[in-house]
Formats: sequence, C-alpha cells, structure tokens
Amino acid sequence: MSRFFRGGDDSSSESSEEEDVYSEEEESEEEKEESGEGSDDDDVEADEPEDSSSDDDADAGKKGASRFFVDQASSESEAESDLEGPSKVKSAKDKRFDELETTITTIQNGQKINDWGSISNEFDKLNRQVIKLQDGGKAPKAYIKCIAELEDFLNETLAKQKVTPKKMNATNARGLNAVKQRIKKNNKDYQVQIDAFRENSDAFMESDEEEEPAPKATKVKFAPMSSDQLLEEDAEGFTQVGKGGKMLQFTPESIFKHLRTIMESRGKKNTDRLEQIKIMEKLNEVAATPYQQIRVLMTLVSARFDLGSGGATSMPLEHWKAAERELAQLLKILETSKDHIIIEGAEEWDDDEKPPVLEKDEKYIKVPGSVVSYIERLDDELTRSLQSIDPHTSEYIERLTDESSLYNIIFQGLLYYEMLRKDAALEVPQDSVNRVIQRRLDHVYFKPAQVVKIFEENCWKEVPADIDSAITPRTDSIDAGQLVNTLSTYLFTNSEGIIRARAMLCQIYFLALHDEYYKARDMMLMSHLQDNIASFDVASQILYNRTLVQVGLCAFRKGLVYDAQNTLQEICGSGRQKELLAQGVMIQRFNQVTPEQERLEKQRQLPFHMHINLELLECVYLTCSMLLEIPLLAQTGSSPDVKKRVISKTYRRMLEYHERQIFTGPPENTRDHVMQASKALAAGEWKKSTNYIHSIKIWDLMLNTDDIKAMLAKQIQEEGLRTYLFTYAPFYDTLAVSTLSSMFELEPRKVSAVVSKMISHEELAAALDQVTETVIFRKGVELSRLQSLALTLSDKASALIETNERTLEQRTQGSTNAFDRKDRRGGGPNRGGRGGRGGARSGGHTQRQAGGTQFTGGALGAAVRG
Repeated sequence: MSRFFRGGDDSSSESSEEEDVYSEEEESEEEKEESGEGSDDDDVEADEPEDSSSDDDADAGKKGASRFFVDQASSESEAESDLEGPSKVKSAKDKRFDELETTITTIQNGQKINDWGSISNEFDKLNRQVIKLQDGGKAPKAYIKCIAELEDFLNETLAKQKVTPKKMNATNARGLNAVKQRIKKNNKDYQVQIDAFRENSDAFMESDEEEEPAPKATKVKFAPMSSDQLLEEDAEGFTQVGKGGKMLQFTPESIFKHLRTIMESRGKKNTDRLEQIKIMEKLNEVAATPYQQIRVLMTLVSARFDLGSGGATSMPLEHWKAAERELAQLLKILETSKDHIIIEGAEEWDDDEKPPVLEKDEKYIKVPGSVVSYIERLDDELTRSLQSIDPHTSEYIERLTDESSLYNIIFQGLLYYEMLRKDAALEVPQDSVNRVIQRRLDHVYFKPAQVVKIFEENCWKEVPADIDSAITPRTDSIDAGQLVNTLSTYLFTNSEGIIRARAMLCQIYFLALHDEYYKARDMMLMSHLQDNIASFDVASQILYNRTLVQVGLCAFRKGLVYDAQNTLQEICGSGRQKELLAQGVMIQRFNQVTPEQERLEKQRQLPFHMHINLELLECVYLTCSMLLEIPLLAQTGSSPDVKKRVISKTYRRMLEYHERQIFTGPPENTRDHVMQASKALAAGEWKKSTNYIHSIKIWDLMLNTDDIKAMLAKQIQEEGLRTYLFTYAPFYDTLAVSTLSSMFELEPRKVSAVVSKMISHEELAAALDQVTETVIFRKGVELSRLQSLALTLSDKASALIETNERTLEQRTQGSTNAFDRKDRRGGGPNRGGRGGRGGARSGGHTQRQAGGTQFTGGALGAAVRG
C-alpha cells in the first residue's frame, strides 16, 4: 500500500513542479484558449464524462486499494467541479499573484490586531514568493506598498513602545524583533520604488494598473507614433510629442490655446508641472506681441510658484531664480509698453483665436492679474528657503545674495504702481501700494544704514535718469534714516490697522538700532501699542517683541541701566526669549503640541540674518539686574524695616542657585561670569567684579566695545560704593569722602553726588558735611528680631485689610448705603447670627479706615489698631 501513497505524492509533486516551470509558450497557448473561451469550456465539459468512463473501464479489473484510490480521486474531482462551476485555466503567474495577495492580506490583518508573530511568518513567506514575480529587477507594486506600509507600522509600534510601559507577550516581542532586523535590509533592495510610492502613492498604484494591459496593446496603439517619430527624426532630430503620439507645434497663433489647456489642467491630480513649465518656456520664446508675452509670463510665474505650494517644502532654487528673472522681464515689458497694464478686476479675454485690440475710446489693454501678489509670493518663497537652509554654511550666504535682486523687483513694482496711480480713471486701490511699501520697509528696517545705502544705489542704477519716485525721491533715498522715515510716514498716513502699527514699529526698531534712544522711546510710548498689541496677529506681536528688545539694548548702550532692565524685563524675565522673538521653537515638557501647531510655529520663524543674539541679550539683562539687585539686597539686609522688593525674579533664582553650590569653579559661560561678578560686588571687591564682566567675550559683538566696557566699569564703581554704604553704614559714625574716593577710585565730587542722591531719596540715614567733606551717619533705633517680625506682620495685616475693602467696594459697586454701620456696628437683625459676635467684640467709637468704607476688618483689624 505504501507504493500507492508514494505514487500519489509523486503525482502531486510533479504537478506542482509543472506549475512552477510554466514556459512563456504555454502561457501564450493559455491566452489563446481564454480568447476562445466558450468553445473550449464546452469541449472541456464534454470531455469530462468520457475521461471518467474511460478511467472506470481501465480500473474495472483492479482490486483492493487501487480501486479505492481511483474512486476517491474521481469523487474529489467531481466535488471540486461542482463547487467551482465551469473550470477556468490560470497561468502560473496569475496563481503566484493570487498567493502574493493572500499573504499581503494576512499581513494587513495581523497589523490590525497587532499580531507580530503571524506578521513575521508571513513576511518571510512574502519575500520567498516575490522572488519568482520580479520583472527586470522590479517587484510588484502591491509588494512595494505592503513593505512600505509595514515599515511605517513598525516605526509607529516602536515609538509607542518607548512611551507606554506596557510590554508585549513573548511571541509578539520575538516577531517584532525579527521583522525589525529583516525589514531594513530587505527594503534597501527596493528603496527607489518605495520612495516613489511614498511621494505619491495614488499615482504609483495607478501606474501599475496602466502597465498591465500595455503588452497586449503595444503593437497596435503606438504604431502611428513610430511613423511620426521617423518623420521627425528625418526633419530635425527630436521634437516635442504630446499625448497619442501627436507632435506639439508652438507658434504665435497657438499660444492662447496652449495656455488655456495648461490653465484648465492646473491643480488637477497627476499633472506634470515641470512639463507644463517647459512648454511655457517654449511659448515665451515664440511670443511676438507684448500681450502674448505678458500672458505667457504671468502663467509661467504662477506655474513656478505651484512647485512650492506645499506647506513644508520651499520652492526649488533654480525655479525661484527663473521666476525672479521672468518677473523682472514682465515689469520691463510693462514699462516699455505703456498701453498694456496688469490690473485687478479687469475682464478676462476669452477669444483664443485673436488677441485684444486697442479701441479708439480706450487708452489701455487691461490684463487681469496682480503684480503685488507675485512680489509678495516671491518674497515669501525666499524667506521659506532661508528658513530651511543651515545658517552656518556657505549655501545660506549665497542664498542671501538673492535678496538684493528681490529688493530691485520690489522697487520696480513700487514705481509701476506709482505710474498707475497717476491715472485716476484706473482706480488702483491704495492697499496695493501699501503692500509694496510694507515689503520694502520689511527689508530695510533691521539693516544698518550702510547696507541700506548700497541697496538703494543698486536700485537707482537700473532706473533711467528721467524716472523718479513720488513717494521716495531719488535724493531722499541716499540717507537711510530719511528713507525709513518717509516709508513709515506714508504708511502711517495712508493705511490703518495692522499695517499702520507695523510701520511705526519698523521705524522705532531702526531708530533704536542706530542709537537714537530718546526718539525711539518717545515714539514707543506715544503709540500706546502696549495696550492693544495682544489683539494683533502673531507676526505683529513678534515684531513688537523685537522692537522692545532693541529699545532695551539701545538704552544699555547709552548707559541707562535702569531703563534697559525695565524694558527687557518683560521678554527676558519670562524665560521664553526664543519663542517670543521667533528665533526657535521651545520644547516644553508637559505641553502637548499638535503637528499643525508645530508646522505653523516653524513657518513663523525668522531667517537667521534677522536674529537678535540671545546670548548678548541675556548678558545685558543679567548685567543690568546685577547693578540694580546687589545694592537693593545690601539695603534690605542692613535695614529690616525697608520693604522687601524684587526687581528681577530670574536673576534672584540664579543667584540663589549659585550660592547653594558647594564648589564653584572658574566661570565658563556668560551666566557664570555675571554670578561671580555679583558675588564680588556684594563683598565690595569692585575691581574683581569689573574683571569678571570685562572678560565676557560677547561684548565684542557690539559696536564701540571699549566705550561699553568703560561705561560698565563706571557703573560698577558707583554701585559698589552704594553697596558698601548700605552694608557698613551701621558700623560708622563718620566717613571721609576722600576715603571713599580712594577706595573706589572715583572723584570726590562724584562720591559727594552719589551720597547726596542716596540721602535725598531717604536710602541713607546720614548727612553730608561739605566743610570737612565727611559723611555723618545718624544712628536710628535698632530693632530686635521680634520687633522686626511684628512690623512685618503689621504690614501684611494692613495689606489684607486694604484688599478686603477693595473687594467689598467692587461687590457693592461703590454704593455707600449697602451696609449701614453707623448706629449698629455690632450687628443687628440684618446680619443674622454673626452680628452678636461682632457686636460683643467691638466697643468704642468707630475709626474710619482707608479705602472709603467703615469696614474695620473684625478682630484682626482691632488687634492691629491696638
């Protein structure tokens, strides 16, 4: 009997081998059989009973097991034929594709339930199956889709495993590790196809569907194209061929038809934008009339902008430069052809056969469009490009040189709109002029005057001598300050809302950058922008923060330490300088940020050349805080009755952290230098403090470094004198001015001035004897520790009473008769159960408290009044 089983196994193995070794000839024969499907199926059905009867006759003489096996085989074939209906012949390739799809479906089902054990097994099976289905080294598209999605799913699962502490079971973990080890090595062989799938999955899969019927129709479909190509090669070598093998002809007469076709396909799916751009470049070469050139250039520039329409990607560099050249060419054509204008709201010309002609009553041929929109988009694309480039490379510097050509475009656009505004009949909106001027101001306000002067000179070189600007005349553009003032004043006069506020902020920034502190401060205060800046858009708030910081730095350069610290406190005290100045994204530990919010935040970031040095900003802020906080700490430490106040909480926290350190090494960064200088200043070692401050290397980034260091040394000397007097005043009866002068290396007149100022502000209990040039200290009543604490408690109780009275006034809305306490201070029928207790405690006459009401604060108020 074993012989029969072996025979059955051999037949099955032989059949499987025959399926695997199908030749191309057999496949072609099967295709022929499928083409004559009806007759063949009938023949098959007719032959089946004859085959079965012949088998029965042949096996009739057999006995035993052989008879049994024959009957079983025939019954199985009959059952299968009953289930399947009419039999259909499949090629080996189709069967392998079916097996592949079954395996892919199993993997997808495993992904849904997170079954990595089955995914690992099926993945190995899938890789074995795809070897037999590769065509010219390319795997099937379904396989590429499966392994690409599997890799993404694997990365998501690994990311979740890092976040969630829940562990997989052993089988799943083994399967996950097995797939993790194999998939990267496996996907390297198909990386090109995977990248194509991830770029555009729909187009990738559709191309698969289009490729399948290609072999059948190849001979018939492209037969005419081959003859056309032969003719073209005989004529001139290579020529543009469109769909269906038709040759594309670019003539001046066919320009509008091609443009219409391109405009209709623009924005549709699977549109080859680069091919459209190539076609329009050829159309631009054959365009003969100004109208044709204007139409082609406008469509071409718009098509180039579509390449950078994605939110994350910027426009390619070569296309940006091409768009800049084409926009300059467009403005040049508009300058030479005065009868052609581009204006918003013009009617579209629908006739593709003939161009519009200038009528007798009309002065212009109007083309619908907006030049300012092209300028703004070109500017935005340059900004996005600079955001995506590493600023510490030469590529960023090379890209930044394109700003000069962009500034020329903006300037020429302003001249064009000024020309249109001269004709009142055109009704050019004021907003278009304002937008161009705002873009010009945005490229000027943060630059030094020397750079602005170079930009303006380059612009006016390309303009004919007989053309001048009414808004910014040629003579006024030489002076950068005058130029910024002219642009800002024009926007402030002819605009409103956000543009008006931004114009004022740009002018304040420019003034502060060029050390005109008092003008910048007065304009900042008169604008009252600090009252309603929260209602503006995010870009305007960023500009406000930048202007505020620049004003603070300007005050520091002028030696106004208090003003500088007070101005920088709002930005630097928050600890979010990067985020507030749009110079980086702050990663907060417990803050959930959606991908959309993160994308918008990255789009708001300023290019690197517009950044304010954050290390310099922190150094200035900490230095100013040190010069104000150290004397204040000395004053509160020596006089307990002085009300404690904090100027900079950020500085105090850093100082406390530094004092808690067990071991303090030499300073390494800016913060360490300032903390060491603070410690030395508090101890009266002003020279040591000066050396620490001067050794900070960041001062070299500022103009006039020597002047700034001299100013800081002078400030440290004066604040060291104040700190010394606050600290050691209780131990002196008299102190000679000459002693202080030699101790701090200040002139006697300067020492006398500092001491007089402290006395007049009641910071120092002393008198200055000008005859003997000595400081005579007055000894006050020294309070004990208990008395000091009692005074502190009294102050806090008084503050609590004032808070209660203000709350009462708010609730009663200032009405004086809300509580009648004149005759029944102890309470009455209107106060319920609490009145008896209040009346029992408070005897005597009423004493009016500050705040305008008779509320006494209860038992605590009586105790404080004593």
